[in-house]
Amino acid sequence: MSDDPSSNDNKKPLRSQAWFGRQDKMGFYYRSFLKNSGQPQDRFDGRPVIGICNTWSELTPCNIHFRDLAEHVRRGVLDAGGYPLEFPVSSLGEVTMRPTAMLFRNLASMDVEEAIRAHPLDGVVLLMGCDKTTPALLMGAASADLPAIGVSGGPQLRGVYRGQIIGSGTNIISMSEQLRAGEVTLEEFHEAEAGMNRSSGSCMTMGTASTMASMVEALGLGLPENAAIPAVDARRNLLARMAGRRIVEMVHEDLKPSDILTRAAFENAIRTLAAIGGSTNAVVHLLAIAGRVGIDLNLADFDQLGRDIHCLVDLMPSGRFLMEDFYYAGGLPAVLRALGERDLLHKDAITVNGRTMWENVATAPTWNAEVITPFETPFKADAGIAILTGNLAPDGAVIKPSAASPHLMVHTGRAVVFESVEEMHHAVNDEALDIDASCIMVLKHCGPKGYPGMAEVGNMPLPAKLLREGVRDMIRISDARMSGTAYGTVVLHVAPEATAGGPLALVQNGDLITLDVPARALHLHVSEEDLATRRAAWVPPAPHAARGYTKLYLDHVLQADRGADFDFLVGRSGAPVGRDNH
Repeated sequence: MSDDPSSNDNKKPLRSQAWFGRQDKMGFYYRSFLKNSGQPQDRFDGRPVIGICNTWSELTPCNIHFRDLAEHVRRGVLDAGGYPLEFPVSSLGEVTMRPTAMLFRNLASMDVEEAIRAHPLDGVVLLMGCDKTTPALLMGAASADLPAIGVSGGPQLRGVYRGQIIGSGTNIISMSEQLRAGEVTLEEFHEAEAGMNRSSGSCMTMGTASTMASMVEALGLGLPENAAIPAVDARRNLLARMAGRRIVEMVHEDLKPSDILTRAAFENAIRTLAAIGGSTNAVVHLLAIAGRVGIDLNLADFDQLGRDIHCLVDLMPSGRFLMEDFYYAGGLPAVLRALGERDLLHKDAITVNGRTMWENVATAPTWNAEVITPFETPFKADAGIAILTGNLAPDGAVIKPSAASPHLMVHTGRAVVFESVEEMHHAVNDEALDIDASCIMVLKHCGPKGYPGMAEVGNMPLPAKLLREGVRDMIRISDARMSGTAYGTVVLHVAPEATAGGPLALVQNGDLITLDVPARALHLHVSEEDLATRRAAWVPPAPHAARGYTKLYLDHVLQADRGADFDFLVGRSGAPVGRDNH
């Protein structure tokens, strides 16, 4: 690339020049107001204008370090002769948002898409970390389809409590159950809180944030090592700076998300998801991202592509270690190499650095075989996310075998039904609840329309009286999601959901249900005649909202098996230059 930005020989005119390259009234208008920040005239001479899409917010603690991260991206853009402009978009804090950040994922994706399209940008660097910021930014950028590169914020350092490693989310769940069972005191509980989240960054377990950061890398939309460098490691800042440099080159090459997000890229991501023991939430997010670029991806693909993939990574919630250990052990490149060596990777898939996936990972080392196990002796064999179907889930449901109990993978039990999450929370502490360890807990009305937003409530707390008996897992079935940090034999994303009239709505206390994960089956032992009678008497619940964004969401959200995107957002519109504003 020439040192003179004005010598840009890219055949495709820079989009930003429709704003800044004009010598007329509107050119004066567009340039002059930006000059109030001290920008010299040569900023507008034809160098690529790069947007830094920032999801920093004090309400999103996982992304609290993004102001600093953006500064490193800015330096990289300037290094490469670009003109960086940082802009904010909706930041979705999994910790603080109610009823669930997932309700607002599609809204944030619209914010990203329209912000990119409306402004004089030639490319964009996407800063994302907390769970829903990653898919929201990828969805929006895919629909706008300007050159884009993802930079994840990185995981926190290991949690430490009384000399023991503890993991975000995973040990919140386990210790809250211990508190309910009387095994830890409230003071010990608070002490663990203080030691769990001890640096900036997202969950350091293989939860949804780390899973989606891994998906960014596996899809080819992030630079190698994007997934696992700790947030406070200087190499995270280096990666951000290199992304800033690289996006300028991508603009000159006109390398867009639609060039990278091919069918092969999604197949690489699905196999990687299985190999890392990743979050079930990645299923719904990958489906939504694929829909934005016109890739025909469905639930059956996850089962077919992930069925024979071993879980190689011994991380919480499925295992022992944390993301910091994963990075030191070799990170995602080591996992990708293991897949590629067994022809389980599309090696020629292009990535944002202009190299193929295999060129990036062919020599990636593994430094710790306890954390990243050999394919021949995997942490857990054949542990990819399983897709279940049957008369209880005609359009599918998901389960994560690597986080489930082997003795419950084939089981028939009596349904104990909760019509709402409030009913469930009350009932699990009721000593009179008619339930034992062989029962199957069923939660309704927690899907996309039902909660609304498909909250992470599917890993229901176990009844207190069973906890005291030593029970630590039971089959739980719902149309909800669960945190990627969670564990247990939990069937999720049942589609259609109960609120939309799916068979889940018709389940009653005492019905027998069979879960057969090897057969990929979820069966309700009720005759079609009885189900028809129940359906005739079923009354849909009242909608949650009559106005505003939630009304829009309820009217247009797709079911979980289609990614829970809005029906009118499927596909992409590109980034045509709009009319002048004056």
